[in-house]
Amino acid sequence: MKHRFHILRPSSAALFLLCFQLALIFLSWLYSAAFPSSEVRSLLSGEGLRFLLGGYAGMMASPVLVWLLLFFIAYGITKDSRMLHRPGTFLERRAAYLSAILLCVIIAVVLLLSVVPHAILLSATGRIWPSPFSAALPTMLCSSMILLSAVYGFVSGVFRAADDVYNSAVHGLSAGAPFLLFYLLLGQIWQSVCFIMGLPR
Repeated sequence: MKHRFHILRPSSAALFLLCFQLALIFLSWLYSAAFPSSEVRSLLSGEGLRFLLGGYAGMMASPVLVWLLLFFIAYGITKDSRMLHRPGTFLERRAAYLSAILLCVIIAVVLLLSVVPHAILLSATGRIWPSPFSAALPTMLCSSMILLSAVYGFVSGVFRAADDVYNSAVHGLSAGAPFLLFYLLLGQIWQSVCFIMGLPR
């Protein structure tokens, strides 16, 4: 029974996406060769190869990638700090109290930067969305979680040195590695479809 569900494994899904990308490359060449007057562009043409090989790093280097990395770093530090656990000891209760105070300070600073008139994170027209605030929101959320978790971990005694925080960040990145792989695979497929169809990227 277990062998029937091997296709649902992440490795099988990644292999499927890789095969799909190769099929896109072949079919785009086949279609453009069969219908040269169409607007479909081949990924095996000179332009297509320059797009695939020369532009790959630029295509993948998007804000989403940075947000994913920050999210997994924040996940690892938050998980290892035990901040989301119910505080039981005196040190944990004190850490939760200090973290709550720090959270209030962070919220106050963000409000000052985004809500008051002429705040520096508002758009030129005074809107909060879209604006520098909306663009920075994922970064601010992840950075706040990293800071809160690190403070909680040190005060509660879970973290005893900077190495502990570093190792927690690495653990988070390790846990998120499969998602990063799928980001690269899906991002490549999406960019390839946009190139083939002439869609804006």
